[in-house]
Amino acid sequence: MQVYTELTPPTAVSNAVSLAFLGPKAHNLVVAKTSLLQVFELKSIVTEVSQAAKDGPATAVAADDPSEPADLFVQRTEHTSKLVLVAEYPLQGTVLSLARIKALDTKSGGDALLIAFRDAKMSLVEWDPVNHALSTISIHFYEGEELQGAPWDADLGQYHNFLVADPSSRCAALKFGARHLAILPFRQLGDDLVEGDDYDPDLDEPPAAKEKATNGDVPQTPYKSSFALSLPQIDPTLTHPVHLDFLHEYREPTFGIISANKAAAASLLYERRDVLTYTVFTLDLEEKASTALLSVTGLPYDTSKVMPLPLPVGGALLLGANQFIHVDQAGKTNAVAVNDFAKQCSSFPMADQSDLGMRLEGASVELLSSETGDLLVILRDGSLAIIDFKLDGRSVSGISIRRVSEDKGGSVVVTAASCTTSLGRNRMFIGSEDGDSVVLGWTKKATQLSKKRTHAEMLADDAELSFDEEDLEDDDDLYGDGPSTAKASAASTDSSDPGNYTFRIHDSLLSLAPIKDMALASHKVTDTAMGVVEKTIDQLDLVASTGRGKAGALAVMRRELDPVIMRKGEFSTARAVWSVHAKKPAPKGMVAAGPQDAEAKLAADVDYDQFLIVLRSNSEGGEESAVFNITATGFEETSKGDFEREDAATINVGTIAGGTRIVQVLKAEIRSYDSELGLDQILPMEDENGSELRIVSASFADPYILVLRDDSSVIILQADANGEMEEIDRGDALLSTKWLSGCIHQSPTTGDKALAYLLSAEGGLHVYALPDLSKPAYIAASLGFLPPMLTADFTPRRSSAKAALSEILVTDLGDSTSKSPHLIVRTSSNDLVIYQPYHFPIHETVQPFIENLRWLKVPQPRLPEFSEDPALESEEVADGRESILTPLVNVGGYSAAFMAGTSPSFILKESSSLPRVLKMRTKSVKNLSSFHTAECDRGFAFIDTDGNLRVCQLPRGFRYGDVGWAVKKIPMGQDIQAMCYHPPKDVLVLGVGEKEPFTLPEDEHHHEWLEENITFKPMVEHGMIKVLDAQTMNVIDTHELEAFEVVLTIKVLNLEVSENTHERKQLVAVGTGFIRGEDLPSRGCIYVFEVINVVPEPGHPETNRKLKLIAKEEVRGSVTAITDVGSQGFLLMAQGQKCMVRGLKEDGTLLPVAFMDMQCYVTVARELKGSGMLLMGDAAKGAWFVGYTEDPYKMILFGKSKAHMEVMAAEFLPHDKQLCLMVADADCNLHVLQYDPEHPKSLSGQRLLHKSTFHTGHFTTTMTLLPSSLLPTTGTSNPDDPDDLDYNPENNPDAMDLDPTTTAKPPQQHILLTTLSGSVALLTPVSEQQYRRLGALQTFLLGSLEHWCGLNPRAYRAVESEGFGSRGVVDGGLLARWMELGSQRQAEGAAKVGVEEWVLRSDLEFISGAGLGYL
Repeated sequence: MQVYTELTPPTAVSNAVSLAFLGPKAHNLVVAKTSLLQVFELKSIVTEVSQAAKDGPATAVAADDPSEPADLFVQRTEHTSKLVLVAEYPLQGTVLSLARIKALDTKSGGDALLIAFRDAKMSLVEWDPVNHALSTISIHFYEGEELQGAPWDADLGQYHNFLVADPSSRCAALKFGARHLAILPFRQLGDDLVEGDDYDPDLDEPPAAKEKATNGDVPQTPYKSSFALSLPQIDPTLTHPVHLDFLHEYREPTFGIISANKAAAASLLYERRDVLTYTVFTLDLEEKASTALLSVTGLPYDTSKVMPLPLPVGGALLLGANQFIHVDQAGKTNAVAVNDFAKQCSSFPMADQSDLGMRLEGASVELLSSETGDLLVILRDGSLAIIDFKLDGRSVSGISIRRVSEDKGGSVVVTAASCTTSLGRNRMFIGSEDGDSVVLGWTKKATQLSKKRTHAEMLADDAELSFDEEDLEDDDDLYGDGPSTAKASAASTDSSDPGNYTFRIHDSLLSLAPIKDMALASHKVTDTAMGVVEKTIDQLDLVASTGRGKAGALAVMRRELDPVIMRKGEFSTARAVWSVHAKKPAPKGMVAAGPQDAEAKLAADVDYDQFLIVLRSNSEGGEESAVFNITATGFEETSKGDFEREDAATINVGTIAGGTRIVQVLKAEIRSYDSELGLDQILPMEDENGSELRIVSASFADPYILVLRDDSSVIILQADANGEMEEIDRGDALLSTKWLSGCIHQSPTTGDKALAYLLSAEGGLHVYALPDLSKPAYIAASLGFLPPMLTADFTPRRSSAKAALSEILVTDLGDSTSKSPHLIVRTSSNDLVIYQPYHFPIHETVQPFIENLRWLKVPQPRLPEFSEDPALESEEVADGRESILTPLVNVGGYSAAFMAGTSPSFILKESSSLPRVLKMRTKSVKNLSSFHTAECDRGFAFIDTDGNLRVCQLPRGFRYGDVGWAVKKIPMGQDIQAMCYHPPKDVLVLGVGEKEPFTLPEDEHHHEWLEENITFKPMVEHGMIKVLDAQTMNVIDTHELEAFEVVLTIKVLNLEVSENTHERKQLVAVGTGFIRGEDLPSRGCIYVFEVINVVPEPGHPETNRKLKLIAKEEVRGSVTAITDVGSQGFLLMAQGQKCMVRGLKEDGTLLPVAFMDMQCYVTVARELKGSGMLLMGDAAKGAWFVGYTEDPYKMILFGKSKAHMEVMAAEFLPHDKQLCLMVADADCNLHVLQYDPEHPKSLSGQRLLHKSTFHTGHFTTTMTLLPSSLLPTTGTSNPDDPDDLDYNPENNPDAMDLDPTTTAKPPQQHILLTTLSGSVALLTPVSEQQYRRLGALQTFLLGSLEHWCGLNPRAYRAVESEGFGSRGVVDGGLLARWMELGSQRQAEGAAKVGVEEWVLRSDLEFISGAGLGYL
């Protein structure tokens, strides 16, 4: 009984498409990351050229940065396109392809999106502007048995299934199975007209489409009934299809297909040399018939893809491994060979450009210029090339290819592209599964003729117009006299020089894929106040090897945000802190300078904080405020000015009047001071009868101050230009309502108008447009029910399940690229619910922000951590209504919010991500303020429970929003195949590989090898071992391996190094293999290294450790898996088809003591620590459960899994005296196996019992058994556990189910999984009671949540071939969406499960990684 939860989402981009999705003039990019769909819009910002050119978007500085004068670099700016996330949706399926469909009558008026999934499913979706979400139009299944081919055909998922759409959106085709095609036609504007024969949708004006919507008929679907057919029905020769796609410029849907009547293979090259045929068929959708238009035979066997080309070139480009072939509409071909093998592999006539030496496997091609028809080629190593067509009128007379030089940006892309899509306006998105995905832009040296047009294009780019020109290209008709002929003639006269293009990267999407290996390294606390970087004992960093080739990198991942401490101050009685920056007012008679005043902006300390105000307890038990000058060395208490210090319980401090007045909000009055702290004004708090009122909280937005008082009344003060504050007259609604919380917000999104947001005692949201307080401008009375969508007219069903709300805050969240307001709601249990605003109907013109305003709940699964910290509980706070949400305008470049208290958390957002809640790794926080000085740029200061002041910064180089963890990538530029962490010496040991040309070795039996002389050599990997200092991440030692030798596995083992003294050491064991082709016997090597101390290089103290080789032994067969085994310090190694247990002798040899014959290739070997129980996985033959004994030395086979299973990873999972064997296979499934010799189906233990199977949707690469930081369920304290303080009995609901006779249970454990798609997941064993609760909750959520694209979560996770009942693994990803429900549905769900909500919450916290307290 386990729960599988994805802790981070997948990051590998598998598909992308550009379309007008949100509206007819929108410019959107939809990206699929395996099972996550993201919708972006493009935003153009102005950046500085010199910065952007250095290393891409990370350093591009916004030109309107207030710290720089705007008029100094007008000549050095350029437009940069950034991706801004609109929405993201986790899908219960694996996305195969995306296609843009121009459907009729979509809700948004924009394009529809067709999504193809694994196992022959298609979903047609559109954007719903009413709900600001995805809306499913239809879903189509083609999995029926009658559509399957021959009985010996494989499963649907085993074939290359893909989706292609007609450029004019008349139909789409899904190729699935061995040779099946499903056609989905779409309705066109002319379909319902009587004179349909004369109507051409591409040329004629569209008819009035509104009529049919008003006559009361049932609305038509945008699609017609689909049909599936077998390709041999179209043409008997299409028995082995390779690829197909729809072509441009035909009246009817027309596709080109590459196929053969027998299978092509490299091994049969001499018999089946040029067997492929390219045929063009036109489809008659009404008759379900087809006609062949042309056929080109004798294509090279490796031709793999059809790429349709729009005018002016037209026709199709066929991609092979060694050549490009262009076929025009008449069947005329032009081919060009790009390496030496093209002529050897094919007799097809080609132009010779073999000196290019290009490898086209894994290459992508995308349209570069619609005027000239130039194409951009992205090769597997990321290098760029340009295909230029020589046009002779309408026909292509030749093709030339030229690589893009490095100075023109030819190496800005470092990975292979998994997908490409043009974004218009000289921009393209390149998605990758091997590294970061990028937005690539280019500029072109314009000829004199086109300079004006280029300038207009630049203006259009700035205005972010739609890409209608591109739509025209798609719809150009073969027989039409549209703009196509003009374009063709322009292209022929101005033959473009590929050297005119210059490329640069505009933006990137972080990717952690593929995670090949991981290690847990000791965590470093950067404490610059003490001048040290020290290891912490109880915290670890997850270090993962990510990326391929030049994109290879290490990713340091932390669940929590770890601040860099810049300064410390010991104020044992401090309760709150504020940092203040006040400006001096402009002298009278001077005109206040506007933003064009460059000199004023250049002043270095123009907005640094000057004063730190600390609220602390005094000796009499009261409270006092102290003012400190912020200096370069520390804080100096000052008594200057008239600041109220004694008996001054400060609630808040802020500035008004353009920053020239400092306002101190005390419990009973409000005081304002000038920039030198001279008293300016005192406002006492009194009600109508003159009795004193206490202030609970205050919110600032210049020139307004919102004050909430202890009688639940609110007043708003307004300051004039001189800083004089006056109360604004309140209307009846404001006076008569009891208020719980409030804030003021103003930003460019609201037109810089201040809005006051108030939370009423009934849970309603009231918004006032300041300075008008006569009546609320907007009311959403149902905020207390926390509905998924909040509108002014939302009325809940009869229910008493209202959430207890404590506080609201509206603030901008985002980074320097994009900020947007969000409503953050805190409940009494410190849950954070985040709403994002949107408008329906959409604002076409400039309208007030609150008009047509709606709020959409943002998915946010993070639950607050329980803490029994007494320091905060004992303090008397005003009616429990303290404000612990703090807006932060700029912290480390982020506009963020912070929640103080027992679960201190930042709410951070990247422009390309959702808002994420990240806990700050510290004790409970009383109060936090931003802090900006020369030494601590854009930092923050906070007071913890001990009254200590900490001035901190966000750690440099980390990103937070992308996956919800703090992630920092350290580029290595090489493939990292394996890695491990060596704790005693604090180093990371990596096995890396570099591609090198393969040269045939000298061989006495093969003299002809010496005569072979080819320039285009195959590339093979050459391995090496690198040692990294875990603190600086610098390489401090390298050990080169032999030629053709690659690292397969690296482990740190505790081995016995002496038979006499039985001394043990932590040693590094490395298993390698020699890759020399299949005609030579395989061999490998085992290395055992010790990490020793040496004299460091001058100036590099970290180079004081090196590898020392202790043992090396060459063996037959590759060494593919290593683990330590038994209690005597021996190691087990898988060498070829044998597993051997060896002991390290003092003379450096490895003595075998026991062995076992294995099957094919051991992929994984695991031992349950110290028990001698082993789990071994085979590349073809499943998993084996083996025992090892030491007296006598021998290995015994206990049981095997089913015979045919490709094991990718495996691990033991002990729980409650039961031992499960978890095995991940190559079909993205997770198998739960058990050894039970007494069960009749186990054949006396020979067979491992198959308990259940769970489809993860991702290829699992590693599985690591980790202890839980939560205590075992008996509540006994664990002296070794660093996180004892965080133990919460609520986290273990089993505590109530204890048998009084039981002794302490073993500690909880769970498995951390990493995947090829870049996600990190957790597999948690649960007790019977938890399993039943979570299973019932899963059933409830299946019916309560909207499942995007109409997919079925239960069918996605189930594996049909396994006939298991319902005792499967619970889907934690579905459970995490519990927070998306409103409070009514949550109460309903808890009632159906039969427990209180806090029990479900503690279960959800338990399975979502609460036990990973050390990460």
